[in-house]
Amino acid sequence: MTRSASELLAGAQRDLMPGEHDNLFVPKVADGTASIASLRALAAEELRIVPSDWRTFLTLAAQATDPAAREVFAALAGGEGVALAGLRDFATAIGLDPDAEHEPLHGCQAYPSYLAWLALNGNPRDALLAILGNFAAWGGYCATVSAGLREHYGLDGDATAFFDLFATPVPELEAGYARALQEALDAGWTPERAMGYGRLLQGYELMFWNTLAGIS
Repeated sequence: MTRSASELLAGAQRDLMPGEHDNLFVPKVADGTASIASLRALAAEELRIVPSDWRTFLTLAAQATDPAAREVFAALAGGEGVALAGLRDFATAIGLDPDAEHEPLHGCQAYPSYLAWLALNGNPRDALLAILGNFAAWGGYCATVSAGLREHYGLDGDATAFFDLFATPVPELEAGYARALQEALDAGWTPERAMGYGRLLQGYELMFWNTLAGIS
């Protein structure tokens, strides 16, 4: 029996979900033991990542041949633009000048670098599933970080808006994900290569968080 797009995405998110103890940084934010220096590094690294991902999603939108996939990638790019404003508020709230120069950490920049590689070397259909397959973990991490920042670091809703944006499911976007994957499936696409890409993306995301965990 042919899998539906919804079944495919649910299976990918389940298979790509990290183990409970794989992420070493998010629990520190949740219990208030993450250092201010590590939170500033989080903001500084994301200030570099978000514009990169924005351009990557626009590149994938330009390359996609499936109309629904073009719409999804364009929507994801638009979301990065919204996220950037909230990210600057977070940086300011924890005492980081969002316009200051920052030496990037290679462990934090592996994810966006590989995402950009996918846009240049991968098939947009494969890239789509790899990206969407990692969203469940990313959204959960953002929800936990937001709650921890409010509880232990005294941040308000403006300062946590960046994380809240990614932590909150958007039904219209999720419906678009299903349409885009269904178009790909109906065209004869198969997801095996995409899952390999997704495993690499998830590994690089964990590298991002765990690099931050080592900052005291």
